[in-house]
Amino acid sequence: MKRQSPLVSGILYITLGVLFTYLAINYVSEDGWNWFSYLIVFLATMDFGSGIRLIKLHYRIKRMHKK
Repeated sequence: MKRQSPLVSGILYITLGVLFTYLAINYVSEDGWNWFSYLIVFLATMDFGSGIRLIKLHYRIKRMHKK
């Protein structure tokens, strides 16, 4: 079974971060800041962080294979 590239996983996490950010903006504009809005913002932050970290890992691995 082939392992998934960190680049693909990173792009997926960034996409989820964008989706959660969009949802958070909609919830806050409709209902204001409540616990669910904070939860969605937290999830978006975690997804963006994980996505960036995985993309950086992909380029580090790629650079190591060139050496």
